[in-house]
Amino acid sequence: MLPKRTLISFFFSLPILLILSSCTVNQSPTIIITNAQIAGNIDEKLMPIQQTDTFPSETTKVFCWFEWENAKIGTKIIAHWHFITDDIPILNYEFTIPRKNGHGSVSFAMPEGKRLPEGLYKIDLSIGKTILKTLKFTVE
Repeated sequence: MLPKRTLISFFFSLPILLILSSCTVNQSPTIIITNAQIAGNIDEKLMPIQQTDTFPSETTKVFCWFEWENAKIGTKIIAHWHFITDDIPILNYEFTIPRKNGHGSVSFAMPEGKRLPEGLYKIDLSIGKTILKTLKFTVE
């Protein structure tokens, strides 16, 4: 059996260890989204063209282009596409950041022959539950 003093010091040190370990779980992401735009297309250099937040009713595909800094290579980001008008989550797409600083895009496309329904949309770029950037757009 352990001496009483050893048991007491163990139980008093245990909550401190648990508190310290829980502090590291909820660290803020280090990646910074420096610029983000909704666009109708992306060019050959992966840059946005036809930047807008209002699309015509015949729209079938929308791009979310963004630049980032200070990312840990391999960081997983989730693009949450949402149809605000009817409060419908559309798609959650996870992708990996390939370098510390850079730019890229994600897109949402309807099946062939279908158009995006008219209304208000948003996309959240997030890491876990931390939203890094939110963009909204409308299809008229």
